[in-house]
Amino acid sequence: MLPILVVLVNLFNANDAVWQHLYETVLADYVSNSLWLMFGVGSGVLLLGVPCAWLTSMCEFPGRRWLSWALLLPMAVPAYIIAYTYTGVLDFAGPVQTMIRQLTGLGYGEYWFFEVRSLGGAIVMLTLVLYPYVYLMARAAFLEQSANTLEVARTLGCSNVSAFFKLGLPLARPAIVTGLTLALMETLADYGTVQYFSVSTFTTGILRTYYGFGDIAAASQLAGVLLMFVTVLILLERYSRRRIRYHTSGIKKANQKHIKLTGLVGIGAMFMCLLPISFGFAIPAGVLAYWAVFLAEPIGSDFVQLAWNSFYLAALAALIVVGLALVLSYAVRLNKSRSVTTSVTVAGLGYALPGTIIAIGTIVPLAWLDHRIIELVKNYTDGKVGLIFSGTLVALLFAYTVRFMAVSLGAVQNGLGKIKPSMDMAGRSLGLTPSKVLLKIHVPLLKGSVLTAILIVFVDVLKELPATMVLRPFNFNTLAVRAFELASDERLIDAAPASLMIVLVGLVPVILLSRSISSRIEQSK
Repeated sequence: MLPILVVLVNLFNANDAVWQHLYETVLADYVSNSLWLMFGVGSGVLLLGVPCAWLTSMCEFPGRRWLSWALLLPMAVPAYIIAYTYTGVLDFAGPVQTMIRQLTGLGYGEYWFFEVRSLGGAIVMLTLVLYPYVYLMARAAFLEQSANTLEVARTLGCSNVSAFFKLGLPLARPAIVTGLTLALMETLADYGTVQYFSVSTFTTGILRTYYGFGDIAAASQLAGVLLMFVTVLILLERYSRRRIRYHTSGIKKANQKHIKLTGLVGIGAMFMCLLPISFGFAIPAGVLAYWAVFLAEPIGSDFVQLAWNSFYLAALAALIVVGLALVLSYAVRLNKSRSVTTSVTVAGLGYALPGTIIAIGTIVPLAWLDHRIIELVKNYTDGKVGLIFSGTLVALLFAYTVRFMAVSLGAVQNGLGKIKPSMDMAGRSLGLTPSKVLLKIHVPLLKGSVLTAILIVFVDVLKELPATMVLRPFNFNTLAVRAFELASDERLIDAAPASLMIVLVGLVPVILLSRSISSRIEQSK
């Protein structure tokens, strides 16, 4: 709760002159651009995610089996990396417009072409990498629906399309809204894409105020407004399903025959699913690979240092976060009182917060603590002490723990729920203390869940950009920060090796996730 409390307290401490300047000049742009971004991305992820989820779960067409998991691949590509890639391809000096000019003989300004560095471009980039949130949730909901529901609808005269809109879609509404909410929260949290495309949103405004004015209080006020946006999203998601109940008959999915799509309809369904995969993963990954192998400067010691910084920081953060998640989850297992469950729930709220809010909420108290320590040392000793918490990896690790605790809590709690309470009782009857029961019984049984949580947190830390940029120590860079700096200097090709490394590492949890979903489907059959 510390970053949230810091932001809320500083809402009333900002410099009136700075806040007045922001209000008169850029605040309206921050609000309008953020709203348009949410509307555009929300519409895009629904248009891509829901139809693909329906086709792969309810229909049979060429390539359905591999397309069902391949549609998750864009999750491995951070939005800011796909933005760099398409800018290099679609910009004025890129190969697409160059070919158009060569073929038509037209010059600059004599033809229309989509401006990728724009609000519309940011919407497209974010949509391509965030639609899997909706796809994943919607597909799970469609797979759990009653086997006979659609067949009964068809006996009552509904076509397949009508049954989808009247039954399938309403029954899947809670899952779709949950996926949409996650996508919109990621949209509000994005920094790299909107900053690179020069789209003024709250995330860019917070960092500009922090670096430009040096006013942490004013940055906290902007963070407070962004926090209100996130809170409204969560409340709207809960309000949308306040009095509605969705039930299924429990009939296994295996009893239902898929709707067979043949001929042009089947080919159309296949291309519908191929479209987001191609533009969201295949093209960006292919371009990055080409740039990294054939055009970028050879990998040197600088790249090796960046990779080492990124990997050991991500590994350290993953171990800390998952270790704490084990303790917290086991605490709930031992004591299900309201105070304990509420505390653990609050500890997992950070995932709903953008990295910029967590960064501002972290730097303020840690900087205050450092200054108090420096004053104490100066007053009572002749020694000197530097920054201990702020400006060091401690601040980064704290922010990562707040940001990604919910991810590991979900995986660990899910694994603990599968261990029978009798295992605890058996261990205690043999004289083990609660801590030894956790270490000697639960941890070995939770090996799969723990490794999954470590891997997911590792990749999330590797991709995190705004919190890393604000809190990293001086002269400490990561792959994500270096890729952003090179892209900001228009050195897109030189940014390719770092970007490609992040994408390749991000593929691992996506592949594990798709395999997990496939195995669960097979077990249900």
